[in-house]
Amino acid sequence: MGRLGFSTSESARLLRSVFGVLALSVALAEQEGENLSGLSNNPDRAIFAVRENGTTCLMVEFAVKFLVPYDVLALNGIDLITEQTSFTLPRGAEIEGKCGSSESEIHITWKNKAYTLRIYFSKETRNKGVEVWKISKVQFIYDTAEPSHFINAYNPGKHTANTHRLSALVTPAGRSYLCAAQQTLTLISTDHQKGVTVSMSDIQIQPFDITSDFIFSEPYKCITDQRERLEETLPFVLGIILVLIIVITLTVYHFHLKLTATQPQLPRDRSMYKNM
Repeated sequence: MGRLGFSTSESARLLRSVFGVLALSVALAEQEGENLSGLSNNPDRAIFAVRENGTTCLMVEFAVKFLVPYDVLALNGIDLITEQTSFTLPRGAEIEGKCGSSESEIHITWKNKAYTLRIYFSKETRNKGVEVWKISKVQFIYDTAEPSHFINAYNPGKHTANTHRLSALVTPAGRSYLCAAQQTLTLISTDHQKGVTVSMSDIQIQPFDITSDFIFSEPYKCITDQRERLEETLPFVLGIILVLIIVITLTVYHFHLKLTATQPQLPRDRSMYKNM
């Protein structure tokens, strides 16, 4: 059998072709994050999207507030005092993310990576074959050496706070989660197990099954909003019912008076009829 050989130029062309195919496959699977916060009229609300192959595959709109405890040295130079700092998620944050058929995630970073918020989503099938998605984990990385929020922090450095066995914002598959009310999560930090609070409000999120670019699917309203709306409309409904009851009562009473007035009145003393 003859020996198959390649010239140097042919080998180079073959390698270029192989690398070209690999580069193309990577490009086809490319996922990028986009910050669309400038489209929001609410100065506290950020809009972030993750796109795959030029199509939106994950999108979040929300306002996020953080409450983070940290240690400072007392005036005696010996004891430690726990302080709390509060700040919000800036609209100018950087975005990365990953989309999948059953798992997705978004990473939001700001202040030169001093802060990173990571939200993980998963899809699952529940009773009677109902498919839902949820937030399965929230992670917040923060650096107490960052001076704009952490003043005179003791032993400054990076810490990571995580949720534990989280199942939040459960939503039917194919729909977006919509909630104006505040949703609060507590994360446990590596900084001596301190509790970090992450509060989200004015929310609309969809991590799977987005059918139109940059457009949420049909919203699934949170129970809190439904309850608040009921509480707002209930007094109005009860007022209408009360007015109707009064009108019906007055109408019945009016007809009763008319019927009574048309009937002949018999004299009370009937003895005059007995003597006739």
